[in-house]
Amino acid sequence: MEGAAWSADPSGNHTAKLEETIKPCGKTDASVIEWNWILKDFPRAAVQKEKPRQRQSTTTAAGRKTKEIDHMLDELIKRYPILERVREDIGAVYGILERCYENGGKLLIAGNGGSAADAEHIVGELMKGFVKRRPVTEEMKEALEKADPVRGKELSEKLQGGLPAIALVDHAALSTAFANDVDGMLSYAQQVNGYGKPGDVFLGISTSGNAENVMYAAVTAKAKGMKVVGLTGKDGGKLAGIADAAVIVPEMETYKIQELHLPVYHALCLMLEHRFYEQ
Repeated sequence: MEGAAWSADPSGNHTAKLEETIKPCGKTDASVIEWNWILKDFPRAAVQKEKPRQRQSTTTAAGRKTKEIDHMLDELIKRYPILERVREDIGAVYGILERCYENGGKLLIAGNGGSAADAEHIVGELMKGFVKRRPVTEEMKEALEKADPVRGKELSEKLQGGLPAIALVDHAALSTAFANDVDGMLSYAQQVNGYGKPGDVFLGISTSGNAENVMYAAVTAKAKGMKVVGLTGKDGGKLAGIADAAVIVPEMETYKIQELHLPVYHALCLMLEHRFYEQ
């Protein structure tokens, strides 16, 4: 009877009310008899619609982390007040990335020119320590030292935790081969097709939102069951239209858009690192 809504019958015949709810669900008469026994002396007021419970404040580690992550976003807006109008969009992109990493997914990133450099920059912040050291787990330390007592000890001390991310701009041999053999405009899409899995995220960076090679990659990502997020400017372009969430920074000139992209993705990387690493 999950989801059933009913209130006290003025006649006090609660069982009749409940029977109407139970019978369509295939319950037996014995179930009704059992409920009749339970409810025979049940006060009428007690079966009226329960008032929603007030949400209790939390002091759990997860609750503290959420507040700290919100504070990071506050700090970003304080330093760049112009980003106040896209605060909710930044939060939406963060939420998609958080769920991706919670479920063991990875991030694929593409852009052109300065945005290609941004793609590499983001990978650099996610795949190693950003502001935290991210030591490997005790289990990983033991496995490394078991594999090689000498090199394993050094690795266990120096390796850092990473949030899986791949910049699709880096693979010159693959990209040029595909451009020569098939179609260079689809090089990013080919990599999304090869790397992408449901639950992964594709981040397209385009100051106009209309870069065609990024759009082909976004369409491929959607077809693969991935989420698509965008980092754009101007009116968001086509990318904002296909994305599950997009941060459209409020500037019109390319270099000004790029100047705002950096603090946005730095904040996202900082928030993700804080969410998944303690130290």
